[in-house]
Amino acid sequence: MFIRPLNRRALLGATGIAGITAALAACGGGSGDSSSGSGASGTQMRLALNQTEDHPSFIALENFGAALDEATGGSWGIDVYPNETLGAQQETLQMTSNGSVEMSIVSGTQLENLNPDFLVLNMPGGFDDITKQMEILGDQEIVGELFASLEESQNITVLGGFTQGERSVYSTKGAITTPDDLAGQKLRVQESDLHLAMAAALGATGTPLAYGEVYTGLNSGVIDAAENNEISYATQTHFEVAPYLSLTRHLVGTDYLIINTDVLNSMSDEDRAAFDEGWAACVEEHTGLWEEQTAQAIEDAEAGGAEVNEVDAEAFKEALSALPEEFLTTEAQTTLWDAVRGAQS
Repeated sequence: MFIRPLNRRALLGATGIAGITAALAACGGGSGDSSSGSGASGTQMRLALNQTEDHPSFIALENFGAALDEATGGSWGIDVYPNETLGAQQETLQMTSNGSVEMSIVSGTQLENLNPDFLVLNMPGGFDDITKQMEILGDQEIVGELFASLEESQNITVLGGFTQGERSVYSTKGAITTPDDLAGQKLRVQESDLHLAMAAALGATGTPLAYGEVYTGLNSGVIDAAENNEISYATQTHFEVAPYLSLTRHLVGTDYLIINTDVLNSMSDEDRAAFDEGWAACVEEHTGLWEEQTAQAIEDAEAGGAEVNEVDAEAFKEALSALPEEFLTTEAQTTLWDAVRGAQS
């Protein structure tokens, strides 16, 4: 049974982000009972997530919170707020920066808007597969400087990443087997110049839209198609309104866990070690869950009426082949790109 996201616009329209934050401070977290802030029960950090409770991200993060609480003797814990309860990623990114929320999961496109070097890790063709992706995201020699790059300007530390899996296209209009089939379609993409260019390279019109609004957008005709992984396609029941899933696998995407830098630096050395150990275990669990649930998601989508199609993979690869040269315009970006690709050769 799938759980559809809460109506974020109605929630934010009624109270505003400031009202939500004040209410959280008063009444505690979304997945636990401890109140936020320091006290006898320790510090309960709020973590904003745009996925449902049956998604691998929620499950792994919930377990991370429980393990952290146990490892620190209750000094630190995590309350996970799923379903965009605290707002879309653009909003929770800002809330993490100013400390009104301690942690958030955000996509690479959100971080691109703060430091364009993150687009290197969000480039179609950047990662060969999920295994290589996770090795690189855990290699501090490759990503360490990038992940620390927002600390001074935004008070945000990037801790690491979850895989978004292989992203593919799904449409309301029929199977997509070559880029020509996307001609004229309004394709939902994340808000990023790179992703808009990606849509154009595929012959579509890129249409940025918040993740929680994709179902309604597909249903109403605001967009004709979207691109995401199989798990999001199934858990968000997008197959109900866009039943044609075409396995373009054009991008291995990344979600990042970010934390307010001041909060991170307030941990004792012992607690920080427990936090880092817990996060490493969380990433490992998430990756395992992802692999298990992807096949099940396809089965669930097909059972719900989806038609799953293979595509001309070389045609999609060729259509996107010019993007690295177009977008990697600085020495830092090309150096990072060479390191990422070199680690997979």
